[in-house]
Amino acid sequence: MATAFVPLEGVRVVDVTSSLAGPYCTEILGALGADVVKVEHPERGDEARAWGTPFFQGSSVMFYAANLNKRSLALDLKRGGDVLLRLVDSADVFLQSLRPGTAARLGFGPGELRERNPGLVYCDIGAFGRAGPLRERPGYDPLLQAFAGIMSVTGEPDRPGVRVGASIVDQGTGMWAALGILAALHAGGGHTVDVSLFETGVGLLPYQLTAYLGGGGVPGRHGTAFPLIAPYQVFRTLDGEVMIAAGNDGLFERLCIALDLGALASDPRFATNPDRVSRREELAELIGKRIEGERQADVLGRLEQAGVPAAPVNDVGQVADHEQTAELGLIQPMPEPSSPPPRLGEHTVEILEELGYSAGEIADFAAEHVIRRVESAG
Repeated sequence: MATAFVPLEGVRVVDVTSSLAGPYCTEILGALGADVVKVEHPERGDEARAWGTPFFQGSSVMFYAANLNKRSLALDLKRGGDVLLRLVDSADVFLQSLRPGTAARLGFGPGELRERNPGLVYCDIGAFGRAGPLRERPGYDPLLQAFAGIMSVTGEPDRPGVRVGASIVDQGTGMWAALGILAALHAGGGHTVDVSLFETGVGLLPYQLTAYLGGGGVPGRHGTAFPLIAPYQVFRTLDGEVMIAAGNDGLFERLCIALDLGALASDPRFATNPDRVSRREELAELIGKRIEGERQADVLGRLEQAGVPAAPVNDVGQVADHEQTAELGLIQPMPEPSSPPPRLGEHTVEILEELGYSAGEIADFAAEHVIRRVESAG
């Protein structure tokens, strides 16, 4: 049996984040072997714990999906600052996503923490970044999808913009944070990683911004179509939808032949990709009428045989049940011992004991509501 790849084994991460971007980052670090200590408010915990329904095994599905491989320390940061500082003394990485200015006000800014632990990698996850007129504003994924321009290019033409179904800004920010932290650890620590939802959102629009800056005007919404290539969009069949991606002239010719539309391949109106883009709707109507009465499987079979990139538009259940998902191991049973998201405060006593606090001190913290302690399951 192959040994698990745990390059961050022995690395301690103190996670003072909530919602999704920060927890998604530290879940990645935990999957790589880091000891992630999730610091939560002793009464309410991470706000994502309450985001539902649906719930799974007592946790919000979002909280469950982003908090595997972590230990929960339920600690009041305002009254238990000395506990956090002692924890940071033993840490390699510290992340926080508190409202702008809060960490510094509580004494947890990068300068204060590095005076105690010079090699600490400090990660600040914010909404709008550390500079500019909006630097102090908080934010969530859909707000930044709106503000960063993503909604303006998502949805159908002449209809209101829509939110991308996945939390791409939060998860993208989490991945950038993880990448920055890994780079900082590789460099020997002692660095600050600064990421924000706004920077991630803007970074997800590289060709749209380039088009605008190059004089191409403000990009709009094109539904499932891609504004730079045609045909490159979803088409309806008798019993489902098919995404067709004819990304060059050769693939367009194959597509036409496979669909018995050979005359279109030699039609001067559609000779090159720029021609097809300029007549996108006209071309899409011709292709759409050709396949709207055929079964999805038949259309996909013909296109696959012709070497034309195409895919069914699957729902989440179809993806979860697909043999490709299974073969890649994308969905796996919980390992033993299990590592589900921790209950709020589940590891508080364990962590405080590791930090050298006595049973009496821990009892005092609990009596004063500085911490929340929960008996470990099992």
